[in-house]
Amino acid sequence: MGVTGPIRVVVAKPGLDGHDRGAKVIARALRDAGMEVIYTGLHQTPEQIVDTAIQEDADAIGLSILSGAHNTLFAKVIELLKERDAEDIKVFGGGIIPEEDIPPLKELGVAELFTPGATTTEIVSWVNANVRQPAQT
Repeated sequence: MGVTGPIRVVVAKPGLDGHDRGAKVIARALRDAGMEVIYTGLHQTPEQIVDTAIQEDADAIGLSILSGAHNTLFAKVIELLKERDAEDIKVFGGGIIPEEDIPPLKELGVAELFTPGATTTEIVSWVNANVRQPAQT
């Protein structure tokens, strides 16, 4: 397929969560690592996030969720990507996600989840290693 150019990542804050400092830190780290980052801002619906990712020809969507609605919001984004035939866009995320919610989210199709304490270096390394490559199973 041979996609060239920088990896394009949409960083989004879905739902009613009003805290975006973490998302901005990640967006900056990805940008500093040479990626193109589209930051959608606060209070995005899953539909808006998926629309942006498709319009921007993104390789990945990074969701930052601190509101506790991660199960619903991740599921909706994955479902919309399937409906729009855009499952090649990898979805990863971070925030306050209980350990027990991680395996079911990964089964849904979330490629990776980062919990508080994950470093920007870890996240950048993961994106570089996993986006545009087949997921390691």
